[in-house]
Amino acid sequence: MTVRVQHDDFDIGAEIAAMRLARKDIGAVASFVGQVRDLNEGDEVAAMTLEHYPGMTEKALEQIVEQAKQRWDIFDALVIHRIGELKPLDQIVLVVVSGAHRGEAFAACQYIMDYLKTEAPFWKKEQTSSGERWVEAKASDDSARERWNKQ
Repeated sequence: MTVRVQHDDFDIGAEIAAMRLARKDIGAVASFVGQVRDLNEGDEVAAMTLEHYPGMTEKALEQIVEQAKQRWDIFDALVIHRIGELKPLDQIVLVVVSGAHRGEAFAACQYIMDYLKTEAPFWKKEQTSSGERWVEAKASDDSARERWNKQ
């Protein structure tokens, strides 16, 4: 299980290939890539700055991945989350999960992403034509996380 918080971009293909080729018994690899949108809440977004709390952020991500590993029979998981100033279409986050079967890999990938959005200590500030603003937590992200408590 690997967690990285970094300024640099990542190569999706290389990251997925490395996980896919790591074991011969892998039957499924599920992934999610998040990127910066150019529009949010009706305003054009010129850039987004992501901040985090070093040490605490990595620990929170590691705990989320460990929880997924305990819930599903997965082989490996990778989370890469970028920080710093990003522009529209820049990649923000990559989650990759491998397992023997697609159901386990898909569920674990979605769980990791849902919990990352609500539990990992990241702060986002958007630069718009109206000025800078902090991105508020969304009720829809909380709802996505909460549905896992019902399963």
